[in-house]
Amino acid sequence: MTAGGNDDTLLETAPADQPQPERRRGPRLVVLLPLVLFFALAGVFLYQLLSGHDPKEIPSVLIGRTAPMTVLPALEGARLPDGQPMPGLDLSGPGDGRPVLVNVFASWCAPCREEHPLLMQLAKDERFRLVAINYKDKPANALGFLQNLGNPYAAIGVDERGSATIDWGVYGVPESFLVAPDGEILYKQTGPFTRDTVNSGLMPAVEKALQREPKERAPTS
Repeated sequence: MTAGGNDDTLLETAPADQPQPERRRGPRLVVLLPLVLFFALAGVFLYQLLSGHDPKEIPSVLIGRTAPMTVLPALEGARLPDGQPMPGLDLSGPGDGRPVLVNVFASWCAPCREEHPLLMQLAKDERFRLVAINYKDKPANALGFLQNLGNPYAAIGVDERGSATIDWGVYGVPESFLVAPDGEILYKQTGPFTRDTVNSGLMPAVEKALQREPKERAPTS
């Protein structure tokens, strides 16, 4: 009690040696998590850069497997060089004994236009047969595309709904697959062909297809 007769309330303080309640660390971890993820992604990109691997290259689980036995209707109005109607796509049989290069294209696809001059040149190589799947396109637009830029294909199958390309594991257009005479998929090109990919990827795969010994059809799964 003070001299004035009033009671003072004394505030109790914890002894210095008394353990303090543990602080929660959750918020701090939440703040650090984006930083950890950033450095993890940076490490992945650095590895891709130093390894020389093309990050745009998407591996295909179909390599070494039998190509889907795709049968699609013809593109109405398309013609062969001799004026005969161009056939649809039929990969259900053995073919003519040559490898087959299957190109997936669409008239609305800008990269398809970029690679088309190379396809026109590849069509002159008689060691393999160049065919196409027209993907989610309007037939009239696809026909106009070929009339304006040239038609390099020996056969074209129309896949307006995109259901047939699901079997090929297509991610987008253009994509191309080299199929050996025995039906095995030997090579896949994701995105448009360039002179570099033709020389370093497609042509070695064609040579491999021509030199390999005939065998039974590859496994499908």
